[in-house]
Amino acid sequence: MSHPSAHQEPPNISGVLGSLALSAIRPGSSTLALRALRWFRDLERLGLRLPFFVIHDMGLLFAAGSEHYAIGPRCAPQMLLGILSERYDLSNTYVSLIREMATCEAARRAASLHLSDDMVSVLLSKLLFSLSANPSFKPKYPTDLVPDASMFERIEDGLVELYRRFDRSFELQTLHRLTNSRLLLLTIADALDLDTLQLLGVLGAEAGTEAGLQVDLLSAMATPAAHDVVNFSLDILPSVLESKTRPGASERAGFGCGGLGTRGSIDNLVLTELAWDADDFTRRVIDNEVLYYTKETEREPAGRRHILLIDASASMRGERQVFARGMALATAKKLVLEGEDVSLRFFDARLYEPQSARAGRLPTPFILSFKGERGRNPQRVFSDLITALSIEKIRDQRDVVLHVFTHAALYIPRRIVENLVRIAQLGIVFILPSGGSLDLDYLDLLHAHFVVDHDTLASRGARAEKARDILGQIGSQSPQSPMVAVSHSMGETS
Repeated sequence: MSHPSAHQEPPNISGVLGSLALSAIRPGSSTLALRALRWFRDLERLGLRLPFFVIHDMGLLFAAGSEHYAIGPRCAPQMLLGILSERYDLSNTYVSLIREMATCEAARRAASLHLSDDMVSVLLSKLLFSLSANPSFKPKYPTDLVPDASMFERIEDGLVELYRRFDRSFELQTLHRLTNSRLLLLTIADALDLDTLQLLGVLGAEAGTEAGLQVDLLSAMATPAAHDVVNFSLDILPSVLESKTRPGASERAGFGCGGLGTRGSIDNLVLTELAWDADDFTRRVIDNEVLYYTKETEREPAGRRHILLIDASASMRGERQVFARGMALATAKKLVLEGEDVSLRFFDARLYEPQSARAGRLPTPFILSFKGERGRNPQRVFSDLITALSIEKIRDQRDVVLHVFTHAALYIPRRIVENLVRIAQLGIVFILPSGGSLDLDYLDLLHAHFVVDHDTLASRGARAEKARDILGQIGSQSPQSPMVAVSHSMGETS
């Protein structure tokens, strides 16, 4: 936006944007700068209060490639900080810090991952947390802003005037802390868990949850067990990404056709239909016998839904937890790629609320960070599940496919399993403890089950191979009825 006079701008705009005079990065577009306002707002919600220019500069390092910005002072330091050599050196040291941050592995990899605003906010919170430790450390101006890209247009000429309108002790103190914390910042940047961000880039993360998603992301990146799940998922996901939605007949007009159908638009009408006399043609329309040309495109969503149940009880700690959650994420991604409706639920002594895969995005941070601390009660869990499915069946008539990832000691009364398989198709992946065996009286009722022993879990290669083998049988590429397709796709005991 044009800045004929800083005094014409509201205090929040001139206060926040004026700090960009100290910025060391000039973005290539106003859209990139606008994203920084989102990070600024998110960090304030997380309790981190920092000058806008710091969040702007650090965030752009992780959000965009180096070709999208230029590093260097946006305003001459002597115009902002006076002629004191200490302040002049402060600005030069900050620019040098930004150059170092731009060359670190974290910044190079993060830029190639095309991180969402939520992910960038989480990275910044981990990187800059130590700089905002003093709650009394606040700016002298209001910081609430309504995002508008026009605010950043032609801003360069007015930055110095915007900067001088307010006391900038908040910004200068932050500059001191930044330069004094140079080694700490570089160390934190090198230690950032970018494997988790890579997994989120592959699987997607559910959008629209904002603060909740950021909390889950922070928890996932701080949990060692989550990092193991991430590494395992990255081992097996390449085979999953080969999945694709089944082709089917479309009603839309286009060049070429894949066959004939009884649904379509007038553009696709088979011309010989016009040879019928008026009465016969009317009858064919009423009886839905009129033929249309069709073409191949994505099939409409299948008439079933998949529910993935993940055991989160204490018996699933360690390697069993890694395998179960990694398999659940990979299975969900495979089914989503095939156009299926997928939701995930945890259970221990109780059944937790479902997390749906919306618009192809999985609730990955939630799956990685979830902790169950309520013991273990399979009888109650599956009784509650039967009740929930029965209620849902009233408004949703689609077939239900249950995929369970659990410990081998899943003792459920046979009568409960009998009731469950009447309303859903049930497949279970059992994970054995060391020296354990599978001895359950309801195995013959299952549509499919797999067994993963302790020796397989202990070997990274064998574990990944076993997972790929199971994934190869989950999901169906053939247009069979749901029962036949699931029984075939999930396979028999392995």
